[in-house]
Amino acid sequence: MAKIRKFCAYRRYKRPYTRISKYREKSYIRTNPNIRITKFEMGSPTKKFDYTLNLLSKSFLQIRDNALESARQTANKTLEGGCGLTGYFMKVRVYPAQVLRENPLATGAGADRFSTGMQKSFGKPIGNAARVKKGKILFEVRVNKNQLPLAKNALRRAICKLPCPGMVEIIENK
Repeated sequence: MAKIRKFCAYRRYKRPYTRISKYREKSYIRTNPNIRITKFEMGSPTKKFDYTLNLLSKSFLQIRDNALESARQTANKTLEGGCGLTGYFMKVRVYPAQVLRENPLATGAGADRFSTGMQKSFGKPIGNAARVKKGKILFEVRVNKNQLPLAKNALRRAICKLPCPGMVEIIENK
């Protein structure tokens, strides 16, 4: 399996290039790669909780789905260990809908014979990313008052897995 390209190639928050061709089939990305986020909701969704904690983004950028999955696993493991299976509710609030593409260039002996260079450079899909604006909620956690420090710690750990600075917002449910 090929190595993942560095994230700095896809970080910028800009409108993606859309190919417009007189041939309809060349104007679309043929396949979507599978999204690596396995669950979007964890814990107990029907139970009422005292507090809601939101993890907010502090910048405009794209976040890959594997970074979101890594942050989800870290936060979920912390919450599950401290609260049990029914003592919390966590939700991933962003969806990685942006398809990332790469134009692979051939290297090595004889590469000049079958390489097209930039002639047909639309690229092949290699992954997905979520487009995130400043202040957008990435993760939402609901807990009771006695589990509040644990939930803060779980979201702080999740921030370390993401490529952007984050902020934890605490809201009391009434």
